[in-house]
Amino acid sequence: MIAETIPHLIATMPATAGRIQADAPLAPVTWFRVGGPAEVLLRPADTADLQAFLRALPHEVTVTVIGAASNLIVRDGGVRGVVIRLARGFNAIDIEADGIVAGAACLDATVAEHAAAAGLTGLEFLSGIPGTIGGAVAMNAGAYGGDVAHTLDWAELVLRDGDLIRIPGPRLGFSYRHSGVPPGAVVVRARFHARPGDKTAIATRMAEIRAAREATQPVRARTGGSTFRNPDNMKAWELIDSAGGRGLVRGGAMVSEKHCNFLLNTGTATAADIEGLGEDLRRRVREASGIDLHWEIRRIGIPTQEGTP
Repeated sequence: MIAETIPHLIATMPATAGRIQADAPLAPVTWFRVGGPAEVLLRPADTADLQAFLRALPHEVTVTVIGAASNLIVRDGGVRGVVIRLARGFNAIDIEADGIVAGAACLDATVAEHAAAAGLTGLEFLSGIPGTIGGAVAMNAGAYGGDVAHTLDWAELVLRDGDLIRIPGPRLGFSYRHSGVPPGAVVVRARFHARPGDKTAIATRMAEIRAAREATQPVRARTGGSTFRNPDNMKAWELIDSAGGRGLVRGGAMVSEKHCNFLLNTGTATAADIEGLGEDLRRRVREASGIDLHWEIRRIGIPTQEGTP
């Protein structure tokens, strides 16, 4: 008897003007360079294309959105359903007198540079965040005295049913490294307010931010940025250091000696190594101080058999 053939998920996908790929490797696009493939990877052509695709996509199909993947662990078993990654068609930047409108695929640092070139101040902090505008809105990214919550005027989102909505910043329910972007929704564009400033002062501040990152963070390593959120009135790295976590190794993963709230892929790590090392740190800190660290790095996908805690 001939075995029944189960069609690949991509065979059931709606039409798209963008790029769609089955079993697409995700490790090469992540900063950690680890993880399994996306069952289906979609790079929509533009907002209208994304709307039409989601409107026609069966609701039971899971949708996962990724950006620059600078603050992300893709687990070794890959990601089921559709992974959406925005690229061309979502990278326009428009300068206005009192702000800047940017597509979700724009790099945060690029937006900061455009604002600086236009003599707009208030967005210098974006130059210290290694991600995209969509991700920055989704997680209320912040650094060096600024964050999205205090600068966002509005964000445009395509909801899971394909509807396009514009939400004022205050209605996104921002809290520390969190926003109220609905599950399955895709941030496609955002407006940030700024004010006229001195170009020399703006450039100086951005240079200070770059220098501070270089001096204190392993920016040239395979890493994923800050691993854990800072507890109230505390620094996660200090708790990790006090618990003996600096330089700790698990498989090919290592806690940075330079900044111990950063995990590194030393070259041979799996996603399980990295996530497992993070859980080792959480356990050590809990045992040493009674404080429960919470992940800031987003983790998606399916663990393999050896898995993580």
